[in-house]
Amino acid sequence: MSSLIRRRRAFDIWPGFVDALTSLIMVMIFVLLIFAIGQFVLSDTLAGKNRALDALNAKVAELAKTLSLSEEQKLALDARAKELAASLGTISGERDAATSEAAKLNADIAALTALKQQLEAQVASMAAQLDSSKQDLVKQTDLTSAASAQVELLNRQLAALNEQLGKIQAALDIANKDVEAKDAKIADLGKQLNVALANRVGELERYRSEFFGKLRAALGERGDVRIVGDRFVLPTDILFDSGSADLGEEAQDRLATLAQTVKEVAAEIPSGIDWVLRIDGHTDKRPINTPRFPSNWELSSARAVAIVKYLVVQGIPAHRVSANGFGSFQPLDNADTPEAYAKNRRIEIQLTNR
Repeated sequence: MSSLIRRRRAFDIWPGFVDALTSLIMVMIFVLLIFAIGQFVLSDTLAGKNRALDALNAKVAELAKTLSLSEEQKLALDARAKELAASLGTISGERDAATSEAAKLNADIAALTALKQQLEAQVASMAAQLDSSKQDLVKQTDLTSAASAQVELLNRQLAALNEQLGKIQAALDIANKDVEAKDAKIADLGKQLNVALANRVGELERYRSEFFGKLRAALGERGDVRIVGDRFVLPTDILFDSGSADLGEEAQDRLATLAQTVKEVAAEIPSGIDWVLRIDGHTDKRPINTPRFPSNWELSSARAVAIVKYLVVQGIPAHRVSANGFGSFQPLDNADTPEAYAKNRRIEIQLTNR
């Protein structure tokens, strides 16, 4: 009986074991399925990353090629600037020489003209004398040999004077042609000089744009900092207190950034371009009258001078900067409002030719 009971218990355990084993197999299959799906997603992600990496590598190669082309263009522009500087010096010398030679020719023409006038006066006087002598001789019934000789002499002198006048006129014609040729050459040299100067100005324009771009990036995106034409305009309120020309620590930090930007751009400008950094001070129309600043002229000039002195201390060559004060006489806005006053209180920075 007990043996039968043990057999039944053993038989009853086997179905549970089969169910547990089936459940375990299903869990393993599910885990394997999740792993396969994860492998597929990971492979697809890696493939996308590889494609993005290839695209980035292509962009890097393209940027490297562009940078190389920019360096080559910069070298070509520097060489062109040197050629233009040499051409400008040669053309200026030729123009000066041609102008000097034209002045000499004009002096010679003036002298020849004066001589021609004198000879014409002498010819007119002798012709009058000849006419008078002829009339006297006609009145006389008998023409003496002395009178005939005098008439012959006067005729020869008149012919000689006419011949001399012809030579002088020919010389004047040649001189006038030389002057016209010199004038044409001077005009041509002037055109070449203007073209060379225009090229030089165009080169400086490229560096001015780069300077403004770097300066705006250094100062940050401020709504009160503007580029007006070829000038960089910033309000004086970010550098000076009201009625003051003293630079605070924050203003000095901003000007140090400006000086660093100027030095970076100046290192790229060819030596043949004679440039200068202009600092112009402007105030609003409200008058000031203090012992230090009797008028807005003194205030605007002092502010410009303070900026220039600080830039020189930061390493900008003194001959490359200039300070100018315009007071309130060049306003941007003529209205009598706080906004107009704030707009007119400004510092203008201009990178220009000397």
